[in-house]
Amino acid sequence: MFVNIRNAWRDPAWRAEFAATFAILAPVLFAMTHFLDAVERRRGVTLPDPVLALFPAINLTWVTFLIIYAGIIAGLAVLVQNPRRFLLVFQGYAVMALFRMAAMYLAPLEPPPGIIELRDPFIEFFGGGKTLTRDLFFSGHTSTMFLLFLLIPGTRLRVVYACLTLLVGLCVVLQHVHYTVDVVAAPFFAYGAYSIVVGICKRRGILVN
Repeated sequence: MFVNIRNAWRDPAWRAEFAATFAILAPVLFAMTHFLDAVERRRGVTLPDPVLALFPAINLTWVTFLIIYAGIIAGLAVLVQNPRRFLLVFQGYAVMALFRMAAMYLAPLEPPPGIIELRDPFIEFFGGGKTLTRDLFFSGHTSTMFLLFLLIPGTRLRVVYACLTLLVGLCVVLQHVHYTVDVVAAPFFAYGAYSIVVGICKRRGILVN
């Protein structure tokens, strides 16, 4: 499984890009830690959502976690066989995190009525150990799965990740963790992040296969 990564590691240019990728990603995630803390203390707007008004919240916490973390682990296990795409997923995630901070800053929202909190250990870690309820626009879980969909190779796997993206979006809406618009907008931001990092590769003459 790791043969391609070991081969890539022998390339000084790939090693340099690997180091640069995580040198950028680390401070972005650190900044997001403090940003999410500030978002939780800020007042926002409650959006009318006719979709959420149709049903009471359903607790799908463990189903959501199972889909997300199994999808991420399996996705990285596949992407590690393609060193270029492996780096792109982290680069795209860094850009997407910047998008999320900008979007949340510009669109402060109150949690949807009837929310059942999604106690995500990863997000709580980056949010200072608190359960986050105002990190709303746009859905980070949905956008992460869609980013994997964009980068995962193979038609069959892409179909799987398209389905996982839909399931994650459905789960967070059914649990009233997100407004419908948070989920609908997420793939567009993920595609924007993907387009930026792939576009940079192309301008550098690097083939993404």
